[in-house]
Amino acid sequence: MSAPVPAGRPGFIPHLVCDPCPEAIEFYKKAFGATEMFRLHAADGEKIMHCELVIGDAHFFIADDFPEYCDGKLQSPKALGGSPVTIHRYVEDVDAAMQQAEEAGATVRMPATDMFWGDRYGVVVDPFGHNWSLATPQRQVSPEEIKAAVQQMAEEN
Repeated sequence: MSAPVPAGRPGFIPHLVCDPCPEAIEFYKKAFGATEMFRLHAADGEKIMHCELVIGDAHFFIADDFPEYCDGKLQSPKALGGSPVTIHRYVEDVDAAMQQAEEAGATVRMPATDMFWGDRYGVVVDPFGHNWSLATPQRQVSPEEIKAAVQQMAEEN
């Protein structure tokens, strides 16, 4: 019997719909240093049914949009007008990571900023509509300090 979680794989893997997927693969390589592990084309030889990418030790899957398998509905963030999901990454240098993503074609939604919870944090949107937050821890902040900062923000607004 095989293991419930394949060896070398985390038990939780995001699966993104990207349109067009071949361009997304190249973007993730340039923007985030992704490594391609596997690619499976559809019978037409063009669209990608499945691709596994790895950034650092994080695996994720991507595929082209296949409305024919989703009750005729498009599923990509571009088709849906955006995504409510944000993929978070800790990086060694958030400013350099933001610049690399922007140079590869991402749009900066929130420039890197020192945040009250102790991270330097920013958000980009990739050309396929997926949100990516990037952060570098700057200092340890206690839960009490975080709660006080949130309370202060509420009082100021």
